[in-house]
Amino acid sequence: MHFISENDLSTVKTSTFPKRLLTQTIYLLLLFPMVDSGMAQTKSIRNSPPLYDALPEKAGMSSERLKRLDAMLEESIESNTIPGAVALVARNGKVVYHKAFGMADNTNGKTMKLNAIFRIASQSKAITATAVMMLWEEGKFRLDDPISKYIPEFKNPQILKSFDGRDSSYVTKPATKEITIRHLLTHTSGLGYGTIDQDVRMQMIYAKAGITDLFTAENVNLGENVRKLAKLPLHHNPGENYVYCEGLDVLGYFIEMVSGQSFDVFLRERVFEPLGMKDTYFYLPQSKAERLVSLQTLDDGKWKPYPVTFYDPQYPIKGAKSFFGGGAGLSSTAKDYAAFLQMYLNKGELNGTRILSRTTVELILEGQTKELFGGPNQDYGLAFAVLEQPAKQRGRGNAGTFFWGGYFNTQYFADPKEQLIGILLKQTRNIATDETGWKFGQIVRQAIDD
Repeated sequence: MHFISENDLSTVKTSTFPKRLLTQTIYLLLLFPMVDSGMAQTKSIRNSPPLYDALPEKAGMSSERLKRLDAMLEESIESNTIPGAVALVARNGKVVYHKAFGMADNTNGKTMKLNAIFRIASQSKAITATAVMMLWEEGKFRLDDPISKYIPEFKNPQILKSFDGRDSSYVTKPATKEITIRHLLTHTSGLGYGTIDQDVRMQMIYAKAGITDLFTAENVNLGENVRKLAKLPLHHNPGENYVYCEGLDVLGYFIEMVSGQSFDVFLRERVFEPLGMKDTYFYLPQSKAERLVSLQTLDDGKWKPYPVTFYDPQYPIKGAKSFFGGGAGLSSTAKDYAAFLQMYLNKGELNGTRILSRTTVELILEGQTKELFGGPNQDYGLAFAVLEQPAKQRGRGNAGTFFWGGYFNTQYFADPKEQLIGILLKQTRNIATDETGWKFGQIVRQAIDD
């Protein structure tokens, strides 16, 4: 088992590696021998270059039309809609627009830089799902395997039947089926999301059980959190509804069980290093801490640091740095996340390194939830929301466009037909007037000029 140096973000001290996890890891290594980390990725017959900067016209984009992004974002800062942002547009493997606007921290007068690091929250989900599918390619499991085969605490799931709000006690009934790995990838497992769950009963149940929902500066272990979660009731029978949930956190622990590596080490060695994502971490090393953008909100017309609520906004750079949340824990840059999305547009390959097979990428981008995922002309695949039909009436892109966003006001999309990537990163909470997300996508698409 390999752990990297203490100076690196992804350090996992052996003293914090739970004995239970170690025991289960040894058992699973006997069943699933680890692929040597040096052979984890393969060279590809296809050898596309890494993303590089180019004039928009070299990629069929209009420089003049892209300036409309400047105007939109500058106006949004002047009107106090956002304090700052980094925007990136890439087409045909070329970065044609990459600019920083406004402030990274208004209180301290820190301007936004191109290499600013943002809490990407739920944009972590697609990265975790990718890691799951890398292990699937190695024949470690089947998508419709019950998760209890690997995490026994999930055996015999229960559904919430009744709830007493006076003391958060509840009654359950047996679910009709087991939770599968596919259910966890597609948010159809029946699990909830604690503090941000739309069902107040689930909020109270998760709080009473001491579940860490998204991110934390506290000394919380992923495996212990998942095992507690496994004992709680479900919203519904697995596979019967779409409820946004902590399934990707469960899968982070599942990756540990199957691979024999700590989740953060697995991502570092198997995804980030091969793709050149040098600024993507759960917890930032001290040398990069100053690049973290402050989380801000408006207070009496001025941008102020967002206060501590159920989490400390400084979690990427302070605290125990022990919780590797697959659903929301990562921080990254626009350039790093663009490399990740470009790998998908390249059908699983970047710079001669194959992360996923073309056929696996096609599976990931295929709709899985049918009518369960809300909204016309869209579905949810194994890692992203996906447009199923051209949504021309809303200008959201071609069929096959995949997209998502994050809790701290970040957005991205990638359009395979146009070979187009758009990423807009901000760090705000509770700003109802921000319309930069939809405006960004609309302006990017109108800049195509080929």
